[in-house]
Amino acid sequence: MSAEAERAAAELIVEGRVQGVGYRQYTRRIAERHGIVGYVMNLPDGRVRIVAEATRADIEAMVPELERGPRLGLVTRVTVTWRTPRGEFGGFGIRYHGHDAS
Repeated sequence: MSAEAERAAAELIVEGRVQGVGYRQYTRRIAERHGIVGYVMNLPDGRVRIVAEATRADIEAMVPELERGPRLGLVTRVTVTWRTPRGEFGGFGIRYHGHDAS
């Protein structure tokens, strides 16, 4: 398997007006389109956290779409921290209060 096709994982933190605007549902649609597994959840401080596993190229391709956000949102920053993939996800879900509700 080439380095480009190897599994990768990332934690993405999205800042701006990203809660109460459909950002989690928007993220799930993007992730599913790119074949990304993991989850998205709101954080208590108003940011959104995304945990994503796929190829690095697929995760990187998702970032510009996350930066645009849904029509009612306003993204000011997306921070990507690369992690070691753990292979624990079977799909992409929305988590509420730390529980997977996909």
